Amino acid sequence: TGSGNVEAKVVCLYRRRDISGNLNGLADNHAREFEEDSKQPALVDQERHQLKHRELFLSRQFESLPATHIRGKCNVALLNETEKLSEYLDREDCFYYSLVFDPLQKTLIADQGEIRVGPKYQADIPDRLAEGESDNRNQLKMETKVWDPDNPLTDRQIDQFLVVAR
Repeated sequence: TGSGNVEAKVVCLYRRRDISGNLNGLADNHAREFEEDSKQPALVDQERHQLKHRELFLSRQFESLPATHIRGKCNVALLNETEKLSEYLDREDCFYYSLVFDPLQKTLIADQGEIRVGPKYQADIPDRLAEGESDNRNQLKMETKVWDPDNPLTDRQIDQFLVVAR
């Protein structure tokens, strides 16, 4: 600042105790769905309780605070579907968020779309044809071929094309 004081621009995060009971219920439902969908290892009640204390709610609100108000540093990360929930309990200074709290409208929304992991979200790849076996699928309904490995182009011609294409 002009007076020589140091200020930090910070993002406001909220704890469960800072939001209403109705929104806590929504957060509980979201956490339960996350546990079920992500196939997390079962948590005991004590771990589930500890996780609630590590959950924060991101807001889009920024504030400038005097540096003297900063008590320490912690790590806050977007809840990762591929990590075990128990990993957030291993470190004392580790917190997570998955929902965004709007303090003006008093609403909770998911921060982003989900990354779908697991066999039910993967493409079905047909078995490879045996040597000499013909492909009986209708080729007109298939994708357009854009590369043929048996093309007559030389390596030099391909390199020239790539230079021009850049």
